[in-house]
Amino acid sequence: MATKAVPAATPLSVSIDDVRAAQARISGSIVRTPTLISKTLSKLTGATVYLKFENLQFTAAYKERGALNTLLQLDEAARAKGVIAASAGNHAQGLAYHATRLGIPSTIVMPVNTPIVKVTQTEGHGATVILHGETFDAAYAHSRTLEAERGFTFIHPFDDARVIAGQGTAALEMLEDVPEIDMLVVPIGGGGLISGSSVVAKSEGRSVEVVGVQAELFPSMYNRIHHTEMPCAGDTLAEGIAVKEPGGITAGIVEALVDDIVLVGERRLEESVSLLLQIEKTVVEGAGAAGLAALLSEPERFKGRTVGTILCGGNIDTRLLANVLLRDLARSGRLARLSVRLQDRPGALFNVAKIFQEQGVNILELYHQRIFTTLPAKGLTLDVECETRDRNHLDRLITALRRAQYEVKQIELA
Repeated sequence: MATKAVPAATPLSVSIDDVRAAQARISGSIVRTPTLISKTLSKLTGATVYLKFENLQFTAAYKERGALNTLLQLDEAARAKGVIAASAGNHAQGLAYHATRLGIPSTIVMPVNTPIVKVTQTEGHGATVILHGETFDAAYAHSRTLEAERGFTFIHPFDDARVIAGQGTAALEMLEDVPEIDMLVVPIGGGGLISGSSVVAKSEGRSVEVVGVQAELFPSMYNRIHHTEMPCAGDTLAEGIAVKEPGGITAGIVEALVDDIVLVGERRLEESVSLLLQIEKTVVEGAGAAGLAALLSEPERFKGRTVGTILCGGNIDTRLLANVLLRDLARSGRLARLSVRLQDRPGALFNVAKIFQEQGVNILELYHQRIFTTLPAKGLTLDVECETRDRNHLDRLITALRRAQYEVKQIELA
């Protein structure tokens, strides 16, 4: 498809000069993260895949770029009074870290149900954290009230030209390092990162195609651009891009410059987090894996292209990460839970375990169920969690159990 170009008649809120100025401004205070080819993911997807490791920033996310670019443009009076933001995510930590480093007081308003680890991390970067309201909207409203009452400068997580220009430096670095990239695949939440990236992609004679990625559960920018009304709700792994209302500035840039938006499901997001850890040995959050999820969801859309995608963050709860990895093992057949019907008699457990041993399958957990079952009183259900080499190995085990006249059912994941 033909790529969009910068509109000549309607100047955008952010220019390539703004992004280059931001790059000069923040250089030396943020990590110039590497852009590396992934040969394995390239083979898997059919595209030539380059990854930008923004999860290697000090606060593990690209959000530092826009926050710092904004902080450095404040006058002395604003610096003295301090800054405020509403955020329960990466913007909070990036803003807090750089504000403290520059000697600027920072206040972050978070919903009262924010996980304690995010509160302590933000406080650890030197911010004053205020817990207010049950929702982000309530926290945001309170932050704007405090801005007016106390003279703070509010720093928006995405709908600010200075923030957008800062975020665009990630794409600028990527295309400087690998100029042969002809497509950027960028996660979209509020739209700051893709707005800055698309300004870079369409500037200075470049004609790089820009494809945005949103979680299917939160297609807010997709709705705005395509005038649809799909619901924005649900528990997505990609909470970093779970934004119900995109920005006004960002929506204008996206509509002008972004060529396409792809929606990805939760299963692909989980698979992508797992693949990046297994293949690239790097931890990313759900939003950071969204670009790879798009490549896996629509391989024909990207086949043969030289694709750059930004691993925009690595802040994922360790327990959640463990669940994602184990669920991926289960989907690949390497972990399984089988429900086997037995008769309640001596040797029943031994006999079924013998088949597992003969097939070389490792038993991890056993669950006998005699009481809460629809079987007759002399029947029982045995649930077995086991570890196999792959899907074929699991299939051989199930076949062996059925040949031995056992009624067996695999408990599948959603």
